[in-house]
Amino acid sequence: MSSGERPLQDVVFLTVAEVASVMRVSKMTVYRLVHSGELPAIRVGRSFRVPEKEVHDYLKESYVRLQSA
Repeated sequence: MSSGERPLQDVVFLTVAEVASVMRVSKMTVYRLVHSGELPAIRVGRSFRVPEKEVHDYLKESYVRLQSA
């Protein structure tokens, strides 16, 4: 584990519905982001879980890209 990684037990995972709520988008948009690889996720059975930090990082990255455009 690198110095920037948190132990797995400390990672907070969100459902697709929770991610959609945080991002104010549809669940289909979240699925598209996951399937395209833009938003990292793990598969648990038939559903996906997204690390909360990845959602915040994605939003931060998107905001910066818009500001610099």
